[in-house]
Amino acid sequence: MNILHIIPSLKKGGAERLVLDICNCLSDMGGFKVKIITFREQNEYPELSGNIEIEVIPSRINLSVFRKNEYNIIKLQKAIEDFSPDIIHTHLFEAEIVSRSCIYPNAKWFSHCHDNMIQLKKMSGKMLFNKRSLTNYFEKNYLLKSYRKNGGTHYIAISDDTANFLMDHFHYYPVDKLTNAINFSRFNANLKEKNRGNKLTIANIGSFVKKKNQGLLIDIGLILQERKIDFEINLFGEGETKKALEERVIEAGLEKNIFFRGNLSHIEKYLWETVLYVHTATYEPLGLVLLEAMAAGVPVITLDGKGNRDIIINGENGYLIDMPLPELFADKIQELWMDLEKYCAVSKNAIRFAEQYDIKIYTERLINLYKKHN
Repeated sequence: MNILHIIPSLKKGGAERLVLDICNCLSDMGGFKVKIITFREQNEYPELSGNIEIEVIPSRINLSVFRKNEYNIIKLQKAIEDFSPDIIHTHLFEAEIVSRSCIYPNAKWFSHCHDNMIQLKKMSGKMLFNKRSLTNYFEKNYLLKSYRKNGGTHYIAISDDTANFLMDHFHYYPVDKLTNAINFSRFNANLKEKNRGNKLTIANIGSFVKKKNQGLLIDIGLILQERKIDFEINLFGEGETKKALEERVIEAGLEKNIFFRGNLSHIEKYLWETVLYVHTATYEPLGLVLLEAMAAGVPVITLDGKGNRDIIINGENGYLIDMPLPELFADKIQELWMDLEKYCAVSKNAIRFAEQYDIKIYTERLINLYKKHN
């Protein structure tokens, strides 16, 4: 079976990491010819991509309401034809709309929804006065026509929230829920019983963008300081809001407690030394990083981001916080820090829970899904 994955780039992100984990797992299983096509050179996962065939093909489309669409897909079309895929599996909206401009009905197409694609929302009256909403509606109609040229599509939703969104707003094609997965052994392999020491260490991993809401961690830090808890918060990632957050940390006088570590290739090594993982995103389609933290034995305290409801069992593998209030986070952080017996129980439960989401189990389910619709 020839399986082609298409994704805009291999920058740091959950969708990108999942694609690489899937392709590595398929290659290890044997019997599959696997390839990834990206539109940009960016590859921030050299440690995961060395054994995978990856081709960079700059591709784009510019849609026009006056039907003067511009296409740069000739090389992409040829690459698809040359590979002769049985399965074409697209990730993220850019890859979705660009790849569907090609015509290859010989393959079964799968659309992987790593979040609730706003472009697929139903049109409402108030949206008529919003330029972005009108653009989304136009793109949605374009996609529908493109789907028909290629014999339809099959949607893969990563959470109940995303599955419900698709069924509410875009019920034209089948939707299968397949919760994203991690390379469990990578995060669990060298795990030892945590030596918590006298300092509470907290990790947060994610791009510095508005929805990740890392500013809440500064407010949490101030409360922990007031409660005389010796702590360190390590923020991993890059992005547009990072500089402003760095300035806020200095203004709050927390530069000896909150550190910006940038992007790291082997984040598992830092999770093994971390006591708690705190996630502040206002919206989270699922949260692969939450599962990675659990696999490393790190209890998770996270804001309710809708999609992550699927993977948090309150009091067992972590805590789901209903409101973005720093006091609520600080209370749970302090509870797990002060109660060693409870901490150890939650840590062990987190490991057992995360093991269900191993990439090997996931890939077997994905293959069955391919066969089901093939």
